[in-house]
Amino acid sequence: MFLFDLPLEQLRTYSLPQVKEPDFDAFWERALESSRAQPLDATAQEVEYPINELHVEKVSFAAYDGGRIVGWLVTLADSLPRPTLVFFHGYSGNRGKVADYLLWALQGFTVLTFDVRGQCGDSTDHADYPSGRYTGWMTSGILTPEKYYFTRAYVDTVRAVDYACTRSEVEAESIGVSGVSQGGGLSLAAASLDPRPRLCMPEVPAFGHFRRTLELTKAAPWTDLIVYFQRRPWDLETAMRTLSYVELNNLADRIQCPTLVSCGLQDELCPPSTIFTAYNRIPVAEKRIDTYAFNGHEGGLNKENQIAWARQHLM
Repeated sequence: MFLFDLPLEQLRTYSLPQVKEPDFDAFWERALESSRAQPLDATAQEVEYPINELHVEKVSFAAYDGGRIVGWLVTLADSLPRPTLVFFHGYSGNRGKVADYLLWALQGFTVLTFDVRGQCGDSTDHADYPSGRYTGWMTSGILTPEKYYFTRAYVDTVRAVDYACTRSEVEAESIGVSGVSQGGGLSLAAASLDPRPRLCMPEVPAFGHFRRTLELTKAAPWTDLIVYFQRRPWDLETAMRTLSYVELNNLADRIQCPTLVSCGLQDELCPPSTIFTAYNRIPVAEKRIDTYAFNGHEGGLNKENQIAWARQHLM
């Protein structure tokens, strides 16, 4: 078998040092406090859908520090409070179609799924980014941690849970978060920053460890960072300081909910060691990482495992 990263036996105990700024916890508390002070300004519009058993709405709320986050709410037509899953999508993608979530809604989950700010969906990003960037979103605001793109995107995940808790179709005590790649990283961020999720199911998550990722891959979207550093090498340490605030290796030890992670051992986009170093820091007993020896960056590797995990911990 082609070995891209470390052997599985080493990955199971693999841990890279945390590099946290002295104000790391205070930084996130300030950001979340600022978010709590910002009105959600939520909207909802019913959407006709050809399955009579479902109720579908296009929903939105104010993005953190500028813009709007747009998504779907999908639930059974009786609109009773139900266990809920909040989904986040991959880099440069969008929330997809309502049909993508029928697997969950027809089981009796309420589903909320949101476009990440400014990417290829309906969500907008009107935040101020104080410095130049290379193509994509990886380098937007990268010299200023408070105004970095993914600082804001991480806080948006908490605002998504805030929004979920306003809905009568949502059991606020039974909310889970999930996503693939970027969305997997965002779901881990949500569970790290917010105690309300009772379940986290990230698939092939990004953002586990930035230096390690850049040592192992030149795949997009990491090329956003690589080219930026090629052209502005003097910014490297300042940028890495910013990235340290959103690196999941530094955040995952705050997660308190059952967590199911998937990892392809041939994944050259989100290398296994970057996933494992963050996973190994999750302190909860109820956690599991499913590995796939011959898979790369595929999401949805085993939906049956996710279904069982979600039903066990949310229903």
